[in-house]
Parts: sequence; structure tokens; C-alpha cells
Amino acid sequence: MHVTPSIFKAYDIRGVVPSTIDENVAEALGKAFGTVALAEGERTVAVGRDGRLSGPALSAALIRGLRAVGVDVIDVGAVTTPMLYFAANTSCNSGIQVTGSHNPKDYNGFKMVMAGRAIYGEEIQSLRRIMEADSWQLAATPAGVRQVDVLPAYTERIVTDIRMTRPMKIVVDSGNGIAGASAPGIFRALGCEVTELFSEVDGNFPNHHPDPSKPENLRDLIAALMNSDAELGLAFDGDGDRLGIVTKDGQNIYPDRQMILFAQDVLSRVPGGNIIFDVKCSQRLAPAIEAAGGVAHIYKTGHSLIKARMKELDSPLGGEMSGHIFFKERWFGFDDGTYAGGRLLEIVSRSANASAVLNALPTSHSTPELNVTCAEGEAHAVVDQLVQQVSFAAPAKISTIDGVRVDWPDGFGLIRASNTTPVLVLRFEGQTPEALQRIEKDMLQLLHSVKPDAQVGAAAH
Repeated sequence: MHVTPSIFKAYDIRGVVPSTIDENVAEALGKAFGTVALAEGERTVAVGRDGRLSGPALSAALIRGLRAVGVDVIDVGAVTTPMLYFAANTSCNSGIQVTGSHNPKDYNGFKMVMAGRAIYGEEIQSLRRIMEADSWQLAATPAGVRQVDVLPAYTERIVTDIRMTRPMKIVVDSGNGIAGASAPGIFRALGCEVTELFSEVDGNFPNHHPDPSKPENLRDLIAALMNSDAELGLAFDGDGDRLGIVTKDGQNIYPDRQMILFAQDVLSRVPGGNIIFDVKCSQRLAPAIEAAGGVAHIYKTGHSLIKARMKELDSPLGGEMSGHIFFKERWFGFDDGTYAGGRLLEIVSRSANASAVLNALPTSHSTPELNVTCAEGEAHAVVDQLVQQVSFAAPAKISTIDGVRVDWPDGFGLIRASNTTPVLVLRFEGQTPEALQRIEKDMLQLLHSVKPDAQVGAAAH
């Protein structure tokens, strides 16, 4: 069959419905994934979907494809991506979530786990080739499908794990994403008093886009905190695998600062643990990990890549600037916004003032994630050129594991190519406003030497 190659991204499959992803694509993916699963001895695959309008039809087509090649399906219905991962850790070993993640409402896609590992890169391209060649064997009769409600088991697993020292009042903003159907109930079960914002699952996202990494999407949460006696705000993205945190006084605690808190907590029980984070994270993070007795590892951006690296190093904790936090200690190692929210509440409930704990975390002056729009394929070519050309005098340290990151004693600059959209991703940080200004100027000069027409804008996840 003909498929649009650009939907096969580095960590998942993602495109616009119905122009590049439709039921035919979903069914063919089911057949291709099922074929690979059977070759690996996997006989059962869990399937879930988020709250997008195209989810039910795409999920039904995907299930038809899996069953057609002889794979039994556990249909977990409308759930967060972490709940699908939970099913793929407890009821079987493989799973597919139909989700557009944080993309606009006309997008949808597939996040996949095969035999316990998140698949990415070449494995996703191999599925594309199978789909293009229609190279599968249909079973004599379709395999079975059964509906399973994973919410009770998932809730119980979190509630038996998280221990809050005192009850807390919180505001939860699900942005009409799928987390609205489960997260508020789980936090109540933990002993919280919860004010809900936009918990009704609605794939039109009528209130704001469900992406907590964008400050403008936190305005309602900040207003609700100011106008109530709640002490903390939690926000989730469209499929519930990322967490945003807002303090009582309206401060956005970015994920790299969250990681300092989580690392300190995990390392108190796993001394010497390997803690992994991506190249977009603050310069303050590695010293904080080392001070807490851990080993800091900086790695490429991408939820699948971080998970794979964590397995290699037997890491108890990993995190990304985008808001994916991966707990292996006490949990399964996958990224889960609700569970990370629970771990946060466990830590801050030990103090009388949760916001004071969060606001005290080390910080710097930094830009949010910035984007430079490129033509299809141009971003990676620009980065290849930058890697060839970059040269800064000592004490600057240059890393090229994912784009170009330059660390100075008082801050860093990063230019990398996104693996999901045709953009360059930039982030700059300085320990003083002056350092930030200097670093931004030096890095943009480097970028303009290769791409003179580069226009820097806010990131549009």
C-alpha cells in the first residue's frame, strides 16, 4: 500500500487525519506490528486510545489489522498513554496507544511498545517497509479481542505506592485531554482535595491546548490557584504522559527543576544511581544529582531514546525538559504524568509549605524552548554543518550527542534538530541575565553563519 513516509517519526508514528493517517493506515499498521510481534513470540497486544475525535475509528481499524494476522488483542479503550503502558507491563508485553500526544486536534498517531521496549528509529522504518510491501500472512480466522478496564488495577497500584504525609488541596488541569477521566479520581484516592479544570474529555480542546510545556496553557491553572486556598497546581498534556507543576504564587516549575527534587528523593534510597536527562535540561541539574550522591548522564532527547538508555544503565530515574519523567524505582520505567504527580505530592507533603520547597530549587535565567522553522529535511542538514563548524575557546565545552550544546561556566546554549517536526530547537540558559544575553548572542551568531535566514520564534509543540 502507499503510505506517507513523513508520518514515520523517530519515536512514534504521527500525522494529520485523514490526509496522512486514516483507517487503512491503522489497519495496515496492525498487520505489520502483529507480524513483527508474532516473530518475536508475542501473541497478545494491548490497544488503547486517547480522547481525540478520530481515536475510536483508528483504534477499531488497528485492532482489525492485529487480529487479521492472528494476534489476540486486549482493548483497554479510552485511557492515558501511561495506562496503556501499564497494561503492556501487567497483562501482556506489547501495546499500541492511538494518540496525537500534544499535537493539534486534527492529528493522531501511534506510540508502540514491543516485547517490553519502546520502539523507535529503524524499527519504526521497518514497520513502514512491511506496510508498503503488504508483506504479512493473514490468519485462517481472526484472533480474539477482549475489553479490559485497567483503571481499577492502575489506581490501586499508585495508591498503594504513594504515601502522603498530610492531605493537600490541589488544582488539576487536564486541558480536556484523556487524563481528565482518571487523574483527579486517583489524586482523591491519595487523600487530596481536588479542584478540577477541564476534566471533560473533548477532542476539540475547547478551553486551551493540552500542553503544559507552554506557559500560555497554564494561565487558567494559575488563576484558579490565586482564587482558591489550594496550594499546588498540576497540569497534564493530551495523552497524560507529561506533567506540568505550578506553585501557589504562579511559578511554573519546569521539568528540569522537578528532576532535581525527584533525583534527591530517589537517590536517598538508591545511592550511586545513574540519573539520565536530555540535552535541553538546565546546567544546574547535573551538579544537583552529583551532590545527592548520583551519577549524572546527559543524553539525546526523545522518550523512546531515554527509556532505552535507562535500560542500558539500569537507571532508577530519567527525565526530559518536555515533561516526560521516567521512574524505574518503585514503578515500571515508563513516563507517566499522573504517577509523577503522585511522587511529587509524596515529597512536598512532608513540608508545611509545598510551594516554598519547589521555589527553593536551584534555578537560572533561561529561555523556554525556541523554534526555527525549516524546510522538510533542512534542520538535520543545518545541524550537521554546525557540528562541523562549531568552535568556542576554553572554558567552553562542546557536546554533539544531539545537535550542538555548548556549556560555559555560567550557562549553556543548545541548537538541535527536532525529530518530530521540521524545526530547529533552541534553548539558552545563563546564571545571570547578562550571561544569558551573551550566550544567546554567541549561539545565534553561530546559527546565522550556517542559516542566515533563521527566524527564532516560540516553540509550537
